[in-house]
Amino acid sequence: MPSRLYKHPRLFKTFLNVYPPYWGTGIRVTALAADFSRMDVRMDLRWYNRNAFGTQFGGSLYSMCDPHWVLLLVGRLGPGYEVWDKAASVEFLKPGRGAVFASFEWSQGQVDDIRSALADGARSVHPERTVDITDSGGRRIARVHKTLYVRHRRDKPPPGY
Repeated sequence: MPSRLYKHPRLFKTFLNVYPPYWGTGIRVTALAADFSRMDVRMDLRWYNRNAFGTQFGGSLYSMCDPHWVLLLVGRLGPGYEVWDKAASVEFLKPGRGAVFASFEWSQGQVDDIRSALADGARSVHPERTVDITDSGGRRIARVHKTLYVRHRRDKPPPGY
């Protein structure tokens, strides 16, 4: 994803909403904080994202959560850091029979802890995050757990070097 999109949160949100894997599954970013601290995502139940039982397809439920922890953290940390998904798991709790929602958030304290650990000499850090996917009544449909991999970029020295 071009780094210049991080300078324009509204453009970034638009880019995600027309990104073919999202557009094609009906996933929409409904809110994005200007400082990349929070993102809200919605997916309506459509004929093209239903499974054989008429409920939300599990792959689409996971897809609506896949990149967001990474994308937000890149926006929060800024240049000089490399962020990747390291591991993920999804627990399906009940069928999604309509619109589903997920909210992702990085607090300033969490971002500061990552920067601090790397500044103190850690080669990499592996923050873990969990998000619940809920239905319109607030009931949990699924839970996605992610482990990220964060380090200083090799081609860009970290701040202060």
